[in-house]
Amino acid sequence: MKKSLLKASLGGAFLLSMFAAPDSKAQSADRPWGLSIYASANQARTNIRNDIWDMSNSSWGGGLGINRYLSPTFDLGLQLNYFNLRQDRVTGTMYGFGPNSFDNEMGTANLGLKLKLNNGKILKEDAFLKPYLIAGVGATYASVEAYITQGAGPAQMKYDDGKLRMNYMAGAGLGFRLTESISLFAQSTLNYPSTNSLDGIAPPDTDELNDRYLQHQFGISFGLGKATDTDGDGVSDRRDKCPDTPAGVQVDKDGCPLDGDGDGVPDYLDQCPTEAGSAALNGCPDRDGDGIRDSEDECPDQPGTAATRGCPDADGDGVADKNDTCPDTPAGTRVDANGCPVVLDRDGDGVNDDVDRCPDQAGSAENMGCPGLDAADSTYMANVPKIHFEFNRAVLRRSSYATLDRISTMLNKYPYYNLRIAGHADHIGSNEYNQDLSMRRAEAAKAYFTDQKGISSDRIITEGFGEERPVAPNTTNAGRAKNRRAEFRLFIQ
Repeated sequence: MKKSLLKASLGGAFLLSMFAAPDSKAQSADRPWGLSIYASANQARTNIRNDIWDMSNSSWGGGLGINRYLSPTFDLGLQLNYFNLRQDRVTGTMYGFGPNSFDNEMGTANLGLKLKLNNGKILKEDAFLKPYLIAGVGATYASVEAYITQGAGPAQMKYDDGKLRMNYMAGAGLGFRLTESISLFAQSTLNYPSTNSLDGIAPPDTDELNDRYLQHQFGISFGLGKATDTDGDGVSDRRDKCPDTPAGVQVDKDGCPLDGDGDGVPDYLDQCPTEAGSAALNGCPDRDGDGIRDSEDECPDQPGTAATRGCPDADGDGVADKNDTCPDTPAGTRVDANGCPVVLDRDGDGVNDDVDRCPDQAGSAENMGCPGLDAADSTYMANVPKIHFEFNRAVLRRSSYATLDRISTMLNKYPYYNLRIAGHADHIGSNEYNQDLSMRRAEAAKAYFTDQKGISSDRIITEGFGEERPVAPNTTNAGRAKNRRAEFRLFIQ
């Protein structure tokens, strides 16, 4: 009855493992729970049997394991085993008993801690070979049926009992990673159950525990569960170095988009996936570094401009040097398709538009293509009255307003003319002081034009000459008053 219950419970565990295995995956940090099924070969050392290293007398069994991933270095596993230890009739006597035989059905449950050597320090976690050490503690239930002969007579005593004892085990194993889904393994452990009567014989007058057995396991391991893969690229989030890869993009083993030419631009974004290039050009090469991809560059080995399709343009006229018949055209000159100046004179004044400051008004070369002042204005500017200031001040005298108003009228009449104002001072005071005073006087005149008459300040240039350019002797008050002045000149920029 005891043996039947033991077989039934372990048989149910085997059926559970067979149904669970097909949907499982290899155990890892991504799938922390694992399931193992295995066969075992067992050799024992008892009081009447000593063939622990003799494979020819092995007893066969099987079992399953439930494993939990703890870290790259450690796993925790529960192993459930069933096997048979037996010995046919042995002649001779031992401890006053003999000949003897026994048949022992055993079930064990061991909780073991596994030390993995493929932990990323000694071997890679995904290495093909996965060596490990294991040690643990558990329980052994032995259903022993023994026939013991006492003395030299033929009478035998039947021993039939069940024993539940602690079990200690330690050993080593080697895993073989077949795919990411499946691993094979082989493991050997030495087991010490805390009993000395696995064969039904307990030696008298001793507390020594003689019984032990060596168990060799050969099986297959699967993982349980499904790894998290947020971007759906087939690489779990734990191992994915590029967790936000767009759907449908091919990735490498680290979960990053493929980059066939190794230029740092993934193939799905690389417009030149077979040629190393730069990110700025979407993965396309640019040998001359001018910012124009080689496939669009008509001069791929000479830096150029986008306007000339990657070719040099020394004079900057928009015509590539290789096509430029006039390679030294001044900057800003309008050119034709050959890079030569385009001669235009819209107003027909004999001054080409490229140098004509008034291209739509006929003028003269002396005036840079602009019309000159009419006779009255020209005569006035040739003898323009000087304006004067208070002593030691940059304050205009009221007598100066008429001159300023007339010049303001001409600035509005001739919008292509600008005005230069030169300030002056008498000799009283230091050179530095008079220089500053003359500049302030020129600025005071400018302020009249800009503030009172609305003339743009961009059309007026001021300068100061201090006491350097007197128009009268500084030896009299009248002479000094004439030297405190501002002078004006109209010009075309």
